[in-house]
Amino acid sequence: MVRDPFADEEVPEIESLLGALEDPDCRTIIRQLDEPMTASELSDDCDIPLSTIYRKLDTMSDATLLEELTEVRGDGHHTTRYEVAFEEVRLILEDDRSLDVDVSRPARTADERLADMWSEVSKEL
Repeated sequence: MVRDPFADEEVPEIESLLGALEDPDCRTIIRQLDEPMTASELSDDCDIPLSTIYRKLDTMSDATLLEELTEVRGDGHHTTRYEVAFEEVRLILEDDRSLDVDVSRPARTADERLADMWSEVSKEL
C-alpha cells in the first residue's frame, strides 16, 4: 500500500510506524535510499533477498515511510522505484498520557505531484 498522493497529509498508525522503524532491514533500506531505487537495486545493495525486500517495502509503505514512484519507459513497460517519504518522525506524549506521532514530509514539486497523479491513474487502467 502506498501513500495516497491526493491526501494532504496521511498519518500512519503508530504501531505500524514504530514496527517498521524497529526492523533492522527496514532501517538498512532507509539508509540506502539516498535516491529512488528499484526493489532489485535495493536487494543487491542491501544484501537482502528480493522476497524479503518486497515484504519490507510493503511494511514501510503501509507505515507511510516510503513513496512508490512509477517510471514509464520508452518500451511501454514501467519500473517502480522507492524513495523515503519523510524527513522527521516525532513521538508526542499527549496530556492524557497517550502517544501520538507527527511525521514531517518533504515538500513536493509540481512535477512530482503530476507523476504521483499519473501513477494513480495508470493503476486504474
